[in-house]
Amino acid sequence: MSQVKENDTVKVHYTGKLEDGQIFDSSLEREPLEFTLGQGQLIPGFENGILNMSVNQKKTIHIPSAEAYGQVQDELFQEIPKNDLPEDIKPEKGMGLVSRTPDGSDIQLVVSEVKEESIIVDANHPLAGKDLIFDIEVLEIK
Repeated sequence: MSQVKENDTVKVHYTGKLEDGQIFDSSLEREPLEFTLGQGQLIPGFENGILNMSVNQKKTIHIPSAEAYGQVQDELFQEIPKNDLPEDIKPEKGMGLVSRTPDGSDIQLVVSEVKEESIIVDANHPLAGKDLIFDIEVLEIK
């Protein structure tokens, strides 16, 4: 029976949860996730967790934040004057914003604090600093 190894293309169903049981993503209601190991498409802990699994095998893997989205980085918080925001935006804590970089790519930001004259935005990944749990089932190995 073949097992998942480096450079294999695999199809999996997964459910991603936080340590408190809150589900943040799942493929169960849509197409399975297909990817090739070793290409950096997924977080390292996910790829390492499915190595040596067989087709139809199910398993739960625990991924520490260091093998997921890393720790929260203080330098990714930035204070922005409210005057720099478009007039139609009324910032609220938890609101998502998008900023365009000089090279034209978009950065996802979350408002972490609203002050009198400015806001603090956070460019960390929403799952940074969190340990993750994935229930995984391997459906196919190519």
